[in-house]
Amino acid sequence: MSRLQEKFQGSRPALITYLTAGDPTPSASMKLFAALAEGGADVIEIGVPFSDPGADGPAIQRASERALAAGSGLGTALAIAASLPDSVAKVLFGYLNPFLFHGVEQLAEDCATAGIDGVLCVDCPPGEEPDFTSALLDKGIDPILLAAPTTPPERVELLSEQGRGFLYYVSMTGVTGAGLRDPQAIGAELQAVRATATLPVAVGFGIATPQDAADLAPHTDGIVVGSALVRLVEEHGAEAAGPLRDAVAALKEALE
Repeated sequence: MSRLQEKFQGSRPALITYLTAGDPTPSASMKLFAALAEGGADVIEIGVPFSDPGADGPAIQRASERALAAGSGLGTALAIAASLPDSVAKVLFGYLNPFLFHGVEQLAEDCATAGIDGVLCVDCPPGEEPDFTSALLDKGIDPILLAAPTTPPERVELLSEQGRGFLYYVSMTGVTGAGLRDPQAIGAELQAVRATATLPVAVGFGIATPQDAADLAPHTDGIVVGSALVRLVEEHGAEAAGPLRDAVAALKEALE
C-alpha cells in the first residue's frame, strides 16, 4: 500500500491541503508548506504556478501570478516536495502544459526523486496522454483523476479503473474558491459516487471552514481545502505560517 493510500485508512476522512508553490516567494513558501504538515495535514497538494489556471478562481490565480513574478515554477514545486516530511503524502497539482514542457519521463523521474506520491493534472482526462500516465505508473506514482456532479456512473467506473490513490470529486461545476453549495446535496452525490467508485473519494472546491468540513465528513473519504488557505497567504504573506498551522489544526479537529 502506498503512502497516499494509507492516508485513507483511518477512522476519519483524510485532510488534504493545497498551496501554490513559490507564493509569495520560493523561500517563504517552503516554510508555509511546512506549516501545513505541522498543523496536521494528511496529504499536501503542491500547486505548480501557471499563467492560465483555468480551473482555479481568483485567489489561486493571484497566487500563481505572485509565484511566477517571484521566479517560481515546476522546479520550485519539486524542491518544496523534497523538503516536506515523510509523515505526509505529497501530490503535485498542476496543468498539462508545464508537465509536457518538462517532459513526461523526466517529470516522473523528478517526482520520484522528490518523494511525490501522486500527480493531479487538472486538464488531462484519462486516455488523452497515455505516455504521461505510463511514465508515472512506472515510477510508482499515482495518477489522480477528477469527477464532477455531471459525471455519469459509467464514467466514474472508468476513472476508478484508470486512476490511482483517490478520486477527486469536484463539488460544483465552476472554479475553485466559490462558496460551498448545499452540503446535503453534495453529501447525496458523494454517496452515489462512492457506491460506484473503487477508489477512496475526496471532495474539494468550496470547502473553507471547519463547519464545512464537519458537514461533509460523514459522506466522504477525504476533504480538500485550498483557496481558504491561499487567502491566508495573500493576507499575511511570508508571515502566514502561524495562521496556516492554526487553520489546518482546526480543520483536522472538525474531522475527528
